[in-house]
Amino acid sequence: MIPYILAAFLYMLVAVVMAFDASFASLGLLDWFNGMVWLRLHFITLGVLTELLFGLMPLLTARRYGLSRPETRWDIWATLNVGIALLIMGIPLTAHIPIIVGGTFIFVSTALLIGQLNNICPKNNDVPSYGRKFYIAGLAYFLLGIIVGTGLFTGWVDPLLITGNATEVHIHANNWGLLSLVFAGLLIDLYAVWAKRPLANPDSIKTIFWMMTVGAFGLIFGPWFIGGYPIVKWVLLVPGLVLHLAATIWLLINAIKPLRDSKDGASIGMQHLLGSYFWILAPILMAPFVVLGIGDLPNDVIEAMAPQALIYGWVFQFGAAIVPYFFQRYLFNDKKAELGGTKLSLILINAGGFFLWASIFIESARDILHGTAYLLWAIGMIPIAVDLWNKMKAGMAKMETAV
Repeated sequence: MIPYILAAFLYMLVAVVMAFDASFASLGLLDWFNGMVWLRLHFITLGVLTELLFGLMPLLTARRYGLSRPETRWDIWATLNVGIALLIMGIPLTAHIPIIVGGTFIFVSTALLIGQLNNICPKNNDVPSYGRKFYIAGLAYFLLGIIVGTGLFTGWVDPLLITGNATEVHIHANNWGLLSLVFAGLLIDLYAVWAKRPLANPDSIKTIFWMMTVGAFGLIFGPWFIGGYPIVKWVLLVPGLVLHLAATIWLLINAIKPLRDSKDGASIGMQHLLGSYFWILAPILMAPFVVLGIGDLPNDVIEAMAPQALIYGWVFQFGAAIVPYFFQRYLFNDKKAELGGTKLSLILINAGGFFLWASIFIESARDILHGTAYLLWAIGMIPIAVDLWNKMKAGMAKMETAV
């Protein structure tokens, strides 16, 4: 787990710097650079969260079954990190070779992790697998996201028979497939630890899993085929959207109800974690208007900018809560670790999301609003980065002392 924590920490620092870069570029203080939007998003998704999640999923699955902690799979760690490094080199340059090789390494790493998770399951065990199912399904969709994402830069979208929007397919596979399912698995596996109470209706988890998994299928393959088969919109895309949205809301009700019924309410970290879902619901609720062409909306701008609000509002904010928790939990073996986040980070990260969405609809002030959104996100990251920095220093000092 420690190698993944170290890599995640480094990418977190880079993500803070890159958020400032995006702000200054929008405000006209720096020049834009080719491929930087994709690179910024990948520093958070592939960099911070994928690093952490790849290390966590085997640990949490083993713990669910009461098994001993699995050893670090260095083949998985190495292929993941070599792949990320090559993509970081290739994306700004639009260089095919490092992008293809990097994507291949990440694909191999993901496939190896699926195999590892599939093997962490003792025979004749009646313990529900809950999170493990979500993890494996999410990683399977990630394999699709890797293939399509690599094809965006290398020109193999047509051989994949993608007749719709390939960028949308890639984003949906990674967000509604990988992250949505894996985040749900984490929430299900660790809610009782984080909230000090069980979910409101644990019996609903199996249904939520299938609704979310089937919904993700529709959200991915709807845009995949919609250009050649308009009927796909009604057969896959819209039902997928409804299923995924319903499953997400049901899961949130499961998590929010026990907190509302308690005297202490939700901690700042839990507010970060659950509040982040507002930013996944916003683009989902906007999707019917874009997909069905309802109203006079700036669809091209929404498609370009909504993923940024989604990554920083939902993915990063979810990470702001869980990353400090896992640093404290595994660097110090602290079973009483708490979710991360501060009032400042909670306010600024969510304010950044509102400014980003405002920039979509207020064209006359788009650059200023866009730059302000990234400035707020960057400043909101600082308390999280400082917390992780202190944890890293203390954790490394502890290990050096032990040696």
